[in-house]
Amino acid sequence: MFDMEARRVIEALRSGIPSRAVGQYFSEARPQIMKEISGRLERVSENGKSDGIVISGKYGEGKTHLLNTVFNLAHSNNMVVSYLSLSKETPMDKLYLVYQKLISNTYLPKRQQPGFLQVLEKMTPNSPLAGEMLPYAAKELETDKLYYLLRAYMNTEDQEEKFLLQADLEGDFIANVPLKQIYKRIFGQPVKYSTSFSKTKHCGDYFAFMSHLFTKLGYNGWVILVDEAELIGRLGKKARLNAYRNMARFLLPDNRMESVFSMFALSSSYVEDVIDGKHEFENLEAVYPGETEPAKTVLNLLIKAPQLLPLTKNEIHQILSRVQEFHGRAYEWNPDVSLESIAKATQAGGYLLRTKIRAAIEFFDQLYQYGEAGNTRIDELGAERFEEDVPALDELG
Repeated sequence: MFDMEARRVIEALRSGIPSRAVGQYFSEARPQIMKEISGRLERVSENGKSDGIVISGKYGEGKTHLLNTVFNLAHSNNMVVSYLSLSKETPMDKLYLVYQKLISNTYLPKRQQPGFLQVLEKMTPNSPLAGEMLPYAAKELETDKLYYLLRAYMNTEDQEEKFLLQADLEGDFIANVPLKQIYKRIFGQPVKYSTSFSKTKHCGDYFAFMSHLFTKLGYNGWVILVDEAELIGRLGKKARLNAYRNMARFLLPDNRMESVFSMFALSSSYVEDVIDGKHEFENLEAVYPGETEPAKTVLNLLIKAPQLLPLTKNEIHQILSRVQEFHGRAYEWNPDVSLESIAKATQAGGYLLRTKIRAAIEFFDQLYQYGEAGNTRIDELGAERFEEDVPALDELG
């Protein structure tokens, strides 16, 4: 019987859409940057201090694939992972929308589906977890809203109230008035905020709260992966500057977030098209005179971001060999052809790795169905022959 997991991987590769499954099995490429990221993840897990990194690359050179590889690496290290692609609906200048989208795409280790609310069942009013989280929410955040919300959540038996309070933790923030009403109904006491909560000003409390919660639940940290960061360049001037300030929370984290590793991926053209093209440093001075930090430091990090280099011939060979292996497992056959013939078949696919992979899959499809593809033929004994010399592989780099 065919290998269902291999079939799933081949179909994901065929679609050209990066996936966690592909990231799990195709992680051999880019060993240098993966070694650096692995080291950073270990340090975050060990010392509890947060860290962040930016990577850049041209279209189709594997940024999203790298994020998916980090996703699987983090899960293997018992870390919670959140994944977000920036978009018009989720712009980086509005942190409360970023939080909502991230939380809806948060995966606990060994879980295939997103969601974390099931772990809150461990937090009963007298549980050790509640004893950790309630004092933290009361004293360690900018506001004490989450203290009142968490205490009400653990003590209400009204399912509608519980739903509203759960939704708040997921980013559908409950207004201050109904929260005060719920709390007073349960405890007979009024809510007295030390600072009145505003989602536009205090959303950072939720990131800090979640990071503390995940560590107290026994996870080794929280990994936040943000793709399509170049879409920040489509925002208006002031919105872009606010987006850089929000990025600083993740790339230049203070002590409020615990054991968080953040990674942003953006196009290598961002520096030329946006930072230089739209004069971002001058914009900072004009809009925030004397208050350019931390956005200025973030801009410099974007300029210095390590760029994904084109894959080497050896790395491409490794990937094509893996495609060959998975295609055989997926369809229960032996695609016994040389890497040179596969490289030749993918030569017309251009320089993008994803198109080379799709060309390789089409090559194997034809061999599987018809016994031949282009100038390559498989006979009954699995032999192959070529009608012309195989070209050099320099163009595959």
